[in-house]
Amino acid sequence: MAKAPVLTPQAEDFPRWYQDLINKAELADNGPVRGTMVIRPYGYGLWERMQQEMDARIKDAGAQNAYFPLFIPQSYLTREAEHVEGFAPELAVVTHGGGKELEEPVVVRPTSETIINEYFSKWVQSYRDLPLLINQWANVVRWEMRPRVFLRTTEFLWQEGHTAHATYEDARDYAAHIHKNVYADFMTNVLGIDVVLGRKTPRERFAGAINTLTLEGMMGDGKALQMGTSHELGTNFSKAFNTTYLSKDGKQELAWQTSWGTSTRMVGGLIMSHGDDNGLRVPPRLAAVQVVVMAIKGDEAVAKVREIGDRLRAAGLRVHIDDRTDTPFGRRAVDWELKGVPVRIEVGPRDLEAGTAMLARRIPGGKESVRIGSLADLLPTVLEEDQAQLLEESRERRESRTSEVTTIEDAAEAAVAGGWARIPWSTLGQEGEAKLAEQAVSVRCLVAEDGSVPDADDAPGTVAIVARAY
Repeated sequence: MAKAPVLTPQAEDFPRWYQDLINKAELADNGPVRGTMVIRPYGYGLWERMQQEMDARIKDAGAQNAYFPLFIPQSYLTREAEHVEGFAPELAVVTHGGGKELEEPVVVRPTSETIINEYFSKWVQSYRDLPLLINQWANVVRWEMRPRVFLRTTEFLWQEGHTAHATYEDARDYAAHIHKNVYADFMTNVLGIDVVLGRKTPRERFAGAINTLTLEGMMGDGKALQMGTSHELGTNFSKAFNTTYLSKDGKQELAWQTSWGTSTRMVGGLIMSHGDDNGLRVPPRLAAVQVVVMAIKGDEAVAKVREIGDRLRAAGLRVHIDDRTDTPFGRRAVDWELKGVPVRIEVGPRDLEAGTAMLARRIPGGKESVRIGSLADLLPTVLEEDQAQLLEESRERRESRTSEVTTIEDAAEAAVAGGWARIPWSTLGQEGEAKLAEQAVSVRCLVAEDGSVPDADDAPGTVAIVARAY
């Protein structure tokens, strides 16, 4: 009788595979309130590494971290009509506190444009105060009707950047800088996901923005996942909150603004982009544990793996020592495979006699015997090769499962079949976009024919990327 697989195979039931992996790899659990999640230590370690890599890039872009309250007066949200209309169905509102009804209800932060603008209007007085570049790492609440761990949860973790500028051009260029040099750089070079950079249609644009830039990744089942967004807010919030400054010419001017964010949704994207039927595969540049050194059995092996671990740490690698010889080796190996640690170094009595160790690579698969003394020099090269392989696989998937089409019917068919479609925006248009929505298919973004981000929705040669999405 065949042994049952640890995970439901992807080809059999992709959503079930996803949930199995989250459980078996000990990434997260469902919270006690519907739509919430408990992020377990290994899953939170992935998020911490994402934070570290992102935070460094955000600071290189000139932004500083700050923190704003979780509770927002309901009246703040009503000041920008399009914004409150866009978020109204998702709001969690507190009406009682301290045992009595509040004089004014407060909203649990769904995003912070309104409360941050309340303070920007105080802090910005002169052109000398601009640009004002702020980022915060926080949690937000959006009441989710169809929750899914990491992808859509009522409460999730994220970073949200908010900036104020003297001119439209400065704000536009900064939003584009975040989009390309912070988000795309991180997602491509650290997460190993081949994201498409594009412009959202007016239908998909962030509530209150004049333009939304997006990064879309193709998941293992061919669906799209919005990995992050960067918004040009124009002067919409400045008008609502009177965020003005005295220009060099001595005139009161409205500030031009941006906001931008990424969230724990990226953990879900990581799972669905790189995971296979054996579990997660973590890109080496992201991995909190790049190498696990395992003692198979015996006190001498335990001593040796600790020595190897120290040597590899000294070489700059992120290492975990697994010396739990009282737990069966096969069980431990399966656990590390599920967690997607890029490299396992396995050491047993026979290896000690030969001065070798078994090198197991999670991403391409396979094992080989290597000299223990060569590990510190060999592993950095191995890890970079595996990082490159994940990105190449992501790119090949997107390219092979994207169809060039000329009709709305063909675009819908490609998306329903589990792929993406590229169709001229002049052919599709807003009317065609509405027809696709009836089939749960959406325009993920607009791109130029050469793959760049178009300057305007109706720029000549603009192509719509069409897909089903998470």
